[in-house]
Amino acid sequence: MGRAAPEEEARLVREEVARRADALWAVARALHADPETAFAEHRSAALLADELERAGFEVRREVADLPTAFTARSGRGRPVVAFLLEYDALPGLGHACGHNLIAAAGLGAALVADAVSAGGEGTVLAVGTPGEEGRGGKAIEVAAGLFEDVDAALMFHPGVYNWVRAPLTAQEQYRVAFRGRAAHPTGNPTEGIDALAALIELFNVVSALGRRLPEGSHAQGIVTHGGTATNIVPEYAEGRFGLRALTTGALDDLAALLRTAAEGVAAATGTTVTVDRASVRYEHFRDSGALSERFAGHLEHAGITLTPPVPGVYLGSSDIGNVSGRVPAIHPFVAIMDSDGSDHTPEFAEAAASERARRVLLAVVEALALTGLDVLRDAGLRDRAWEDLRRAEG
Repeated sequence: MGRAAPEEEARLVREEVARRADALWAVARALHADPETAFAEHRSAALLADELERAGFEVRREVADLPTAFTARSGRGRPVVAFLLEYDALPGLGHACGHNLIAAAGLGAALVADAVSAGGEGTVLAVGTPGEEGRGGKAIEVAAGLFEDVDAALMFHPGVYNWVRAPLTAQEQYRVAFRGRAAHPTGNPTEGIDALAALIELFNVVSALGRRLPEGSHAQGIVTHGGTATNIVPEYAEGRFGLRALTTGALDDLAALLRTAAEGVAAATGTTVTVDRASVRYEHFRDSGALSERFAGHLEHAGITLTPPVPGVYLGSSDIGNVSGRVPAIHPFVAIMDSDGSDHTPEFAEAAASERARRVLLAVVEALALTGLDVLRDAGLRDRAWEDLRRAEG
């Protein structure tokens, strides 16, 4: 089957979105009403995978050894366009990051793109990506090879800005443990080697270093173990440090700086120290300009204009960064509340089930589906997207 004219294809997509509008909103609301946290999203994953299976997609569950991850595939061969679905919620806050909308948008875009491209070339792939909130489901899926044959990875994120690309930094966490020697603080104080004092000194060093870190780099620590009693010199103390940096390379530099500082403090205090990574690494996000511009153009037709992000403003980190280092990817932000609000708040959770969220969801499904169809049919667009990735890595 040849490709329909752009105007005809857009009309078909709009008709499919309109036909599925109530069902997609019902999915978004169902996820919102039943929030499940990272890697425990059993009902959410089943709801989404079942919807795709009923539509004729070939569904594989528990992929990448993750019980709540799945893939759903329709079509065959290259090119392959992947729509990413996030569905984990925040402990105590529910869907205060709007992942119910991300999941419904990815689901809708996959269903619509598949319906409009029926019989055409390539593959529509929906990827269920659990545990974005600090657990790194996409990073694990990347390591398992789920994206090896993918030509583009498409998703959006609800937010408080309409930004064409995501200023997302690299991040990881480290456990720093000092060991000293216990003693009575008054009975034999000279025999003690205070591990907690060493940890506190590391906090001081990290604070001093923070004044000369490059833009986007940041270190924040907490004490996770500081001793057992006030009348015992602590022989063991442990801290956890969250590191962020503008790029993955800068994160490596920051981690090396933390290790050097910890070893220096240990040498000065007579303690020993271990520094271990304590989380999945989130790489920085590399935007595919060609794909993001195409998405923004399609979204413009729905009356939503995306702009570049405000310089110097960063919106955290996400495991989409790990995908974007292997596959051309997009991660635009589309506002569901005004810019004086914030995600990870009760107000944002409420906004994720609002009438404005419904309008955004349907507009995004249309734009994602059209962008996915462009990836399947336009070799030149795919070439430009891969060139964006090569430049980002260069």
